[in-house]
Amino acid sequence: MSTTVAGIVFIVSLIVVLALVHRPLGDYMYRVYTGTRHNRVERGVYRLLGVRPEVEQTWGVYARSLLAFSVVSVIVLYALQRLQDKLFLSLGLGPVTDHVAWNTAISFVTNTNWQAYAGESTMGQLTQMAGLAVQNFVSASVGMAVAIALVRGFARNRTDLLGNFWVDLVRGCVRVLLPIAFAGALVLVAGGVIQNLAEPQTVTTLTGGTQAITGGPVASQEAIKELGTNGGGFYNVNSAHPFENATSWTNWFEIFLILLIPFALPRTFGRMVGQVRQGHAILAVMATIALASVVLTNVFELAGNATVPQAVGAAMEGKEVRFGVSNSATFAAATTLTSTGAVDSSHDSFTPLGGMMTLTNMMLGEVAPGGVGAGLYGMLILAVVTVFVAGLMVGRTPEYLGKKIGAREIKLASLYFLVTPALVLTGTALAMGSAELRASMLNSGPHGFSEVLYAFTSASNNNGSAFGGLTVNTPWYDVALGLCMAFGRFLPIILVLALAGSLARQAPVPASAGTLPTHRPQFVGMVVGVTIVLVALTFLPALALGPLAEGLV
Repeated sequence: MSTTVAGIVFIVSLIVVLALVHRPLGDYMYRVYTGTRHNRVERGVYRLLGVRPEVEQTWGVYARSLLAFSVVSVIVLYALQRLQDKLFLSLGLGPVTDHVAWNTAISFVTNTNWQAYAGESTMGQLTQMAGLAVQNFVSASVGMAVAIALVRGFARNRTDLLGNFWVDLVRGCVRVLLPIAFAGALVLVAGGVIQNLAEPQTVTTLTGGTQAITGGPVASQEAIKELGTNGGGFYNVNSAHPFENATSWTNWFEIFLILLIPFALPRTFGRMVGQVRQGHAILAVMATIALASVVLTNVFELAGNATVPQAVGAAMEGKEVRFGVSNSATFAAATTLTSTGAVDSSHDSFTPLGGMMTLTNMMLGEVAPGGVGAGLYGMLILAVVTVFVAGLMVGRTPEYLGKKIGAREIKLASLYFLVTPALVLTGTALAMGSAELRASMLNSGPHGFSEVLYAFTSASNNNGSAFGGLTVNTPWYDVALGLCMAFGRFLPIILVLALAGSLARQAPVPASAGTLPTHRPQFVGMVVGVTIVLVALTFLPALALGPLAEGLV
């Protein structure tokens, strides 16, 4: 079977399986977030937290609860890293340095999982389990909670209440993420991914040297790393390591876990607003952008438009021979279309245009299908912007799902999309404007610029992958990228919750002859167009200085 045919089979099988699970999983999450009964585990957690689950919250209280939980999470994770040498299962590793501990704490709490360290030589097993893996669960559940709160804003009328953050957080972990991650870990163990608490084992290499091989609870962390669109690997080379990603079929399974919940959430959205076809429209937008990205990334990598790849017949530099070009390209597209950031190959070694696709996926706002929860609320904001633009075209007040999109709503939506570009472009400009900071670049010219642009794009979009070739384990980069992760996560969340509160207070507007149908192919095409235009107007000059300049020479 040729590489191209194998790649097509790989992609088509993913599409088929995702289509099969879209409806049952989407309906299940609808029941999770709309049910009124709490199970025994949930009631125990509520008592521990002092939470009254029957009391709903306004958007402001919901946001303050979320921020308070996140601040406490950062402090606890920072403390675990700084004190790990005094804890059991430390494997003899010392405390993580202050700036790396800060960066890592912010990274995992914001669902970014940017790693300015080598996992197996920096983090003890307790830090990996009780710190990083726990945040993989709760940060993903936070994103889902925010998405559900926004959907309630569309579904409810004449109310200030959006639900209870603590209930949404606990249910997302207990009923959705934990059971699926548990099953996923078992599958990965069956595929050869390791799961133990073993001490490092010293082995003799083929050249006669020695190397310490670190074991650990890898499969359990790998499952939630992908399912929660987190991305932080147990080992430095992430999903390219055979202990994290053993075979070609585990590679397929990890991509499936990444896309599972984000592609099912539009079904949940449609059920909650009482119009399943609206969910179908959002899903169609996501699928259109995702398929185009996967195909283009594969085309650029398989074409190998560079001297050496063309000479040897494949762009295999930086790619695992177990997976090959196509499967690596599909993995890269999936992780940058979502906020996962996991890698099974070196994005820095991609062809210029292939690397540009991973950058563009993040610049799109990671909405196709995006991170767990974050992709859905980002896409709904795009839908709001689209109906506003359409309303301007026909000279009437725009409406979406029976809610008027007035001045307040469009201001909040616009600010949402201005946050990330401001962080990306400002951070990149500061880094490129300093000769001292440019010394961190391994490469000069367009490729070196692409590495810096990729770092700030990844951090500000809460992705976590890296181009490589850039030394970011410095105090300046650790602090700067940490700030980008924090602002890039929490400012948009506050704006989304404020928009949800504004929508929930409105009275429903009955559909009329002038109402734009938002469930038809026409609207799907408009949202795709608005998404691409927003990115093109914002980031095209930066892309022209980096991957485009490198790829077109």
